[in-house]
Amino acid sequence: MNERDAYVQKMKAKLDEWNAELDKLSAQAEAAEADAKLEYQDQIDELEKLRNQARQKLGEVESASDDAWADVRQGAEAALNEMNNAFSNALKRFK
Repeated sequence: MNERDAYVQKMKAKLDEWNAELDKLSAQAEAAEADAKLEYQDQIDELEKLRNQARQKLGEVESASDDAWADVRQGAEAALNEMNNAFSNALKRFK
């Protein structure tokens, strides 16, 4: 497995992890009182937006030429870092 394939696998695993966390937050939102439910939903919407951006970056990494993939990886890393931070903040808030 080359470096790009390993990186793609890492990104896919991280996206799977975020999907599971979003499912948990959605379940918590359903069980929450009305005020809290709105706060949960706002946070979930933001996280879904960031997750979709990360998915887009994954697609760019997968389709990038060998020459361009290192540059594309930098953008993907930035998206992953932003998503990690957002998830960490959201989980701290709702636990």
